[in-house]
Amino acid sequence: MDFTLSPDIEKLRRKTRDFIASEVLPLESRPEIYDEFENIRLDRLDELRAKAKAAGLWAPQMPTSRGGLGLSVVGWAALYEEANRSIFGPATLNCAAPDDGNMTVLNKVLSDEQKDKWLQPIIDGRLRSSFVMTEPAPGSGSDPGGMMLTRAERKNDRYVVRGRKWFISGAALARHFILIARTSDDPRRGLSAFLYHGDDPGWRIVRRIDIMGPQEHGGVCELEFDGLEIPMEHRLLEEGDGLKFTQLRLGPARLTHCMRWLGLAKRCLEIAQAHVGERKAFGATLATRESVQMMLGDVAKDIQVGCLLTMNAAWRLDQGDKAQSDISMAKIHVADTLHKAADTSIQLLGAKGYSKDTVLDWIYRYARAARLIDGASEVHRMLIARALAKEGIDFWKWGRDVQG
Repeated sequence: MDFTLSPDIEKLRRKTRDFIASEVLPLESRPEIYDEFENIRLDRLDELRAKAKAAGLWAPQMPTSRGGLGLSVVGWAALYEEANRSIFGPATLNCAAPDDGNMTVLNKVLSDEQKDKWLQPIIDGRLRSSFVMTEPAPGSGSDPGGMMLTRAERKNDRYVVRGRKWFISGAALARHFILIARTSDDPRRGLSAFLYHGDDPGWRIVRRIDIMGPQEHGGVCELEFDGLEIPMEHRLLEEGDGLKFTQLRLGPARLTHCMRWLGLAKRCLEIAQAHVGERKAFGATLATRESVQMMLGDVAKDIQVGCLLTMNAAWRLDQGDKAQSDISMAKIHVADTLHKAADTSIQLLGAKGYSKDTVLDWIYRYARAARLIDGASEVHRMLIARALAKEGIDFWKWGRDVQG
C-alpha cells in the first residue's frame, strides 16, 4: 500500500491549497460574509464557486463527462483535506455534505437519462439535495432496518408516503430529495429508496431545528409526509433495496467527512502554532515551553494516524472493498481528533481562543457533532467488535479480501 500521490493528483492538491489560501481564507475574517446561520452568504458563495470552476477545481468526485474532475477516492482524500483548510472550502468546490454523498450514490445507481434530470443540476451547483432517513423516536436512528416508521404504500403506479423525519441536513434549501421509507415488514428487505422534488405536494418542513453549532446551508430540519405521491419510476434500485442503497451512500460519505475533518484539524494546529510562536510569557515564547510542545506534538500524532486510517480506507474503496471496519475506525478516530485539535488550540490561545477573533470557536462547536453524525461513535465501535468476532486474528491481516 503506497500512498504516494500520483503527479496529477499532487498537482491538483497544491493547486487547491493555493486557491483556498488566496480566494477563500481571507473571507473568514469578514463579518459581512456570514449569513444568520454562521455560514457564508449564498451570493458570496456563488462568486467563489465561479472562481473554483474557472480554476478547474470543481466537483472532484464527479466524472469529467459531467463537469467534475473524475478523481479516485484517494484523490478525493487529498483534495477534500485541502479544501477544508477553510470552513467555506468544501462548499466552494462542491464537495460538501450532504450534496457530496448524494451525488456519489446517484452517480452509481441512476441511468444516464435519470442523471440528466436528478444529478446534473446538483453537479452544476444549480440546486441542492438532501438525504431523508432519520426519524424521531420511536422511529429509525442507527437501526433504520428495524425501526423505520415512515411508510411508502404502493398504489397502482405510484407510492404514497406518510410519516415524519428529522435532523435532515440541508432540507431548507434542497430541491432534490432522496427518501428512505418502509415498503414492507420484511426484516431485511423492508425499506426502499426514492427520489422526489421539493415542489411535489404532500410534504412540508415542520421546522428548521436550532443547533449548538454553526449550520450548513439549509440547516437540519424536521419533515412531515402526509400523502406525498412518488411515481414508480422515481424509485431507486428495486423495491426492498433501501438498506442496500443506504450502505452504498453512507460508507463513502462517512469517509469523506473524515477527509474534510482532517483539514479542519490541521487548520486548528496552524492557528495554534502561529500564536505560540509569537506569544511570550515569563521571558520566552510559548513555543519554547516543553508543555506546549507536548500538546502540539500529541495532536499532530493523532492527525497523522487519522490521515493513515483515512487513506487506507480510501485505497480499499478504490480496490472494490466495502472497507466497512476501516471506515468505522477512521470515523471514530478522526472525529475525536478534530475535537481534540480544536480544544487544544483554544487552550493554547487562551482568551483569544475562546473569542470569535479566530475560527476556532466555530470549529469547536462544529466538531462536537462529528461523534454523532452518520452513526455515533459507539455504534461504529460495536460494528468493529462484530467484525473482530467474525474474523478473529485475521481482522488485522495486511489487505482485505475484495467484497465487491
